[in-house]
Amino acid sequence: MESKPETPPKATPVITGLTEDEARARRARGLGNQVALSSSRTYLQIFKENVFTFVNNVIFGLGIFLILLGQVSDALVSVGVIVINLTVSVVQEIRAKRILDQIAFITRPSATVIREGVRKKIELGEIVAGDSLVLELGDQIVADGRLLGEGEIQVDESLLTGESDPITKRAGDALYSGSFCVGGSAYYQAEKVGAESLSNKLTASARAFRRVKTPLQQQVNLIVRVLLLVAAYFEILLIVNSIMDKIPLVEGVRMSVVVIGLVPNGLFLAIATTYALSAVRIARKGALVQQSNAIESLSHVEILCLDKTGTLTTNMLKVQTLYSISTTDEKLRRALGDFSASFESNNRTASAIGETCPGTAQAVRESMPFSSNYRWSGLALDSGMYVLGAPEAILPVLKQTDKLTTQIDEWTKQGLRVLVFAHNPKVVSLRDAKGEPKLPAGIAPLGLIALADELRPETRATIDDFRKAGVELKIISGDSPDTVAALAWQAGFDQGQEAVSGIDMARMNPEQLNEIVKSRSIFGRVSPQQKEQMIELLHRQGKYVAMIGDGVNDVLALKKADLAIAMQGGSQAARAVADIVLLENSFAVLPQAVQEGQRILTGMQDVFKVFLTRIFYVALLVLSTAAAGGFPLAPKHSSILALLTVGIPTIALAAWAKPRKVSHNNVARRIVHFVLPAGLTLGLAGLGVFVGFLLFPAIISGSFSVLSSLEPDPGGVRLNIAQTALTSFSIFCGLLLILFVEPPTKLWVGGDRLSGDKRPVYMTIILFITYILILAIPALRSFFELAALAWFESLLLLGLAIIWAMFVRWMWRSRAVERYLSLGYGDE
Repeated sequence: MESKPETPPKATPVITGLTEDEARARRARGLGNQVALSSSRTYLQIFKENVFTFVNNVIFGLGIFLILLGQVSDALVSVGVIVINLTVSVVQEIRAKRILDQIAFITRPSATVIREGVRKKIELGEIVAGDSLVLELGDQIVADGRLLGEGEIQVDESLLTGESDPITKRAGDALYSGSFCVGGSAYYQAEKVGAESLSNKLTASARAFRRVKTPLQQQVNLIVRVLLLVAAYFEILLIVNSIMDKIPLVEGVRMSVVVIGLVPNGLFLAIATTYALSAVRIARKGALVQQSNAIESLSHVEILCLDKTGTLTTNMLKVQTLYSISTTDEKLRRALGDFSASFESNNRTASAIGETCPGTAQAVRESMPFSSNYRWSGLALDSGMYVLGAPEAILPVLKQTDKLTTQIDEWTKQGLRVLVFAHNPKVVSLRDAKGEPKLPAGIAPLGLIALADELRPETRATIDDFRKAGVELKIISGDSPDTVAALAWQAGFDQGQEAVSGIDMARMNPEQLNEIVKSRSIFGRVSPQQKEQMIELLHRQGKYVAMIGDGVNDVLALKKADLAIAMQGGSQAARAVADIVLLENSFAVLPQAVQEGQRILTGMQDVFKVFLTRIFYVALLVLSTAAAGGFPLAPKHSSILALLTVGIPTIALAAWAKPRKVSHNNVARRIVHFVLPAGLTLGLAGLGVFVGFLLFPAIISGSFSVLSSLEPDPGGVRLNIAQTALTSFSIFCGLLLILFVEPPTKLWVGGDRLSGDKRPVYMTIILFITYILILAIPALRSFFELAALAWFESLLLLGLAIIWAMFVRWMWRSRAVERYLSLGYGDE
């Protein structure tokens, strides 16, 4: 990896690090930091999670049992349909993974190392034991080691310990990979790398706890668990029936294969495929999905919390103006320049000051890095003690601040960020007796610094898009409330709404705090802990919350949110816990991601309708045909029915779904509106077909005598004819059902809104022709155990399917089921 050598930080111990030859030698001895980085699931995980599910394992087991009983073709067809669905899903996921891995390559973690006296960026895999690494604010510690040189830093080890309070580290203290620098900067030496450290588990450590299941995933889990119980109940009935009627073992196993097919295992495949395709689509627009369900999760968001700096603004700070106090402008600039040059922390504020106020690095006696907890930083130089920080932190220890307050208020109302620079000519400690940060007594103001941060050009339009989508926005920032409010107004927030101060929030009781978080939208001077607390309060109010941030101070809130979004240009800490990373540092892509989430939901609703209608229908048939003296479907019949009406169509419907605003409150009602009339009428019609062909098996020869049904059925000829007729009728109806799920014209509107998409029509025609060919070709018909039906019988079944389709359309349009059950209509 090419890198541009940089000069090490000033005013720090001289550290030359290893030579390139020494690094190569150590790597050759096995002392390298070999890591396996992945932006998504591995190929093995994709294969295992798709193939070895509970239901699949049961079907595979039944298939092996059938083979042992000599029913090889039954086993191959039953397992073969599963394999076809699995193959399509796995191929789609692998293709998506390859694309995402290519895009994620640009966001891979890196480290800054000292080699031969110069700094350069290298990949994690190039680190070796003994390397001297540079640690800046927001960086992740990538190898176990110890702090070098003087000074101190604050480290967040919450991903390792669960404790969110920063821990102060000084020279010689141990550092652990997986933690983050949240204050100061330093050098540290890598001691444990590769398998001996936690580096290989960085990604898992950062996100393992964020296995947040979306409402869609929860619904699918519930459906599958309920249907597992139903299938288990049916299996018990089969066993009892087999014992009482002395059904052969082979037939019992064949029936079990059909019953276990009631469990919609393909729902998981459809979701996985849909997530993968959506992740690829949104990655091409500038957002990298790190959690597979993140895009769907975004469509559920009710409240979006934004950090101001780096989210609404470009985070390209510039010194707008200086205001000198008790000194000249020239002396103020020189003092600020020396302060900035002497500080090791190379944050954006220090860089902005350094560009405007050049200075010379001075010998540092003591330093206090900036932290969002106390909001100031300080240095003890030979010329005295200097502190730089937020007005709220510095002004309380100053005297005669009225003039300062007036100027600060004027600037903050313009949306500027204001800092106070103060000085004490005496060198006093920056810590109290316990070693905690403490502003020194006797400091006097030298001046004020106004920093400008430009609003992102797309911010206002993006906020409008979110509002149109029904998402409420809240800004929670660590900056001055007046500054935050001024920028929020520029971004399109209500001009009359004032910002709430985190300082005031700290004095509120729980009831007041809950009400203010619920009713207000602009918050300033909010600490990291308060951001986390606000997310928790919104959760208690029943809200689905997303958080966008880029800094270390946003990490606690990002962890707490239902959906965490980080900027690519933000800290490693924020990116590590994020579900989505915005590659172009712009949240303008998120409204498009919301549309992708809506695409997932509309697609999965279509999939639910197809799956649940088939399950409801087959379950009714299994129960009702028992009284007619036969099992409705053979394993091969069930397999071809599932493949042509569910397996192939659902994957296509999920992939072709269009974004559409979904009312989450009525999802279940819309599915019931579709499934109940379709499944119930199809079950009754299917029962009629099965019984009719079972009672009149001689239709082929033109004899309509019912007496033939009273005679023995050697070889199960009558049953096979009835099963074939039922299978044909079910496939015809199932294919027509696809057109009702995605109505191409107004003729097909009934169970769902007009789609206008013609692709399902073409797919239906292809699948229909496929089945006709299976019926027409003797070898295929024999393989699938289908009886030869006369042409007029096939036309009769097709005609009955069309009649059923028109009848069920009438039921949907008249809302007959809703009227009967006295249900509200809801929205369609």
